[in-house]
Amino acid sequence: MPAAITENNTFMSVKQVAEYLHLNEKKIYTLVNDGHIPATKVTGKWMFPRELVDRWMHNSAHGGLLTDRLIIAGSDDPLLYRIIQELAQETGNHALISYTATGTRLGLDLLQSNRVDVCALHWGPNEESHLRHPALLKQYSQFSQWVLIRAFQREQGLIIKPSLKQKIKCIDDLFTPKYRWVLRQNGSGAQRFLLEVLSKHNVHLDFLDTNDRTFSEREAASEIAMDQADVSAGARSEAVEYGLEFIPYGWESFDLALPRSIWFRRLFQNLINRLKSRSCQAIAEKLPGYDLSSAGELIWGDD
Repeated sequence: MPAAITENNTFMSVKQVAEYLHLNEKKIYTLVNDGHIPATKVTGKWMFPRELVDRWMHNSAHGGLLTDRLIIAGSDDPLLYRIIQELAQETGNHALISYTATGTRLGLDLLQSNRVDVCALHWGPNEESHLRHPALLKQYSQFSQWVLIRAFQREQGLIIKPSLKQKIKCIDDLFTPKYRWVLRQNGSGAQRFLLEVLSKHNVHLDFLDTNDRTFSEREAASEIAMDQADVSAGARSEAVEYGLEFIPYGWESFDLALPRSIWFRRLFQNLINRLKSRSCQAIAEKLPGYDLSSAGELIWGDD
């Protein structure tokens, strides 16, 4: 007997979703195991939210309105940038894939207003990210529709001009007015990191020589490389990318916030698969300071 499906079915069983999609149950289990269809396990049984299944079908349709684009904003990172460029080249003119470094807060504002599909973010030390990142998302009215996916963990610290390496005996030496700091914009993860570093060393931001402000870690590193500044907060990979020195200060989680419907979109799954790939690991070895062991993991939001 066919499993009855009514308009009131908020959740469907395997049998019901198989009938709904005109597929056999074996195919449904394959889709679940591959992470391709939205599902949740309740008391040992797979259940399928009908609304999310409908969105998944809409987003998966060939030539559908949303399937041919993946717009990413938020925090800047050289490894993510390279992976996205690889994916865009491979996809060619079949889809639009873009990555704009806006900083964490503006990226979330754009995600809230449905102007981007994904926001990359980092907001504090690695050991606190499981609390800080969800708390940050909960400041937005659409947070209940979002999930957090781990991209990687990366080493964060201070990027400095190579000539300073022998002059600096401890990090406090950098807080003297003789060194030029380049800051990031308010609302960026790097600026949040710097403010926490200064707080731990009892230094106020106004005490620093801060004549310049940039809008990405890459731009900040380039200012130092061009001898327009001496110090900036940033990731080890940015320092290596620009041939600069680096003072480590700890590790942080770099996560991707996105609507659940985007999570199952083919382009996003392709991005996650690339983050897990050997080619991504090879890039990470050239740009050290990454841990890719948890790439693609669901961190928060599967409620």
